[in-house]
Amino acid sequence: MCGRYAVSTDPARLAVEIDARNEVPDGLIGPDYNVAPTETVMAVVRRHEHGRPDDDPALRVRAMRWGLVPPWTTELGAGPLLVNARAETVLNKPAFARSARGKRALIPMDGWYEWRAGPPGPGGKPVKVPYYMSPADGSRLFMAGLWSAWRPPAARAAGDDTAWVSSATIITTAAVGALAGIHDRMPLVMPVEFWDAWLDPDAPADPALLHPPARELVDAIEIREVSPLVNRVSNNGPRLLDPVE
Repeated sequence: MCGRYAVSTDPARLAVEIDARNEVPDGLIGPDYNVAPTETVMAVVRRHEHGRPDDDPALRVRAMRWGLVPPWTTELGAGPLLVNARAETVLNKPAFARSARGKRALIPMDGWYEWRAGPPGPGGKPVKVPYYMSPADGSRLFMAGLWSAWRPPAARAAGDDTAWVSSATIITTAAVGALAGIHDRMPLVMPVEFWDAWLDPDAPADPALLHPPARELVDAIEIREVSPLVNRVSNNGPRLLDPVE
């Protein structure tokens, strides 16, 4: 799974890096070394201009709530927290199928955290040991995701077009290589050569893009044990990425 991650850039800089339009309000999102569910995160999408379905869709950086909200939800936060979607079932599962058809995204990150059972603690239960996974060369990762646009039923009934909430989920797949020794799931890395096909708003998702990433891609990801400071969402900063001696 992927329930916590780090990203050290801001939307404006990311937009320049990938030649996208930044649609995130200034100051809303900044570097965050302990991103947690329900927080506002960056998502990269490719969309047409509003009301112009025949134009060339453009790459855009948008702000979204982490935890996809299905369209039938009656109250924000009332349903399950859909921070992850399994690649094996995402095309057919009701909560994700509509988004998989035309609302696919990329979730940028420097790396993600995962926990593995360690030695028994004072109470006899295994202590959960945090690990951080990131590219060894310091490059950025872009994970496959889905997004949804939702508004409260009352706003929908009143025709209020200002109450939309955009939300996103990160797709996970079976862990590959050494990552399987930390957890049996991992976020689905989407290489840049597949971005056009994955983000195409006018075509359904290619099932081949939902396969686990190539072994050579995963072998370039470094795994290191980090401080249990990351266990508390209130802790933040680059120190969370420091390896445990």
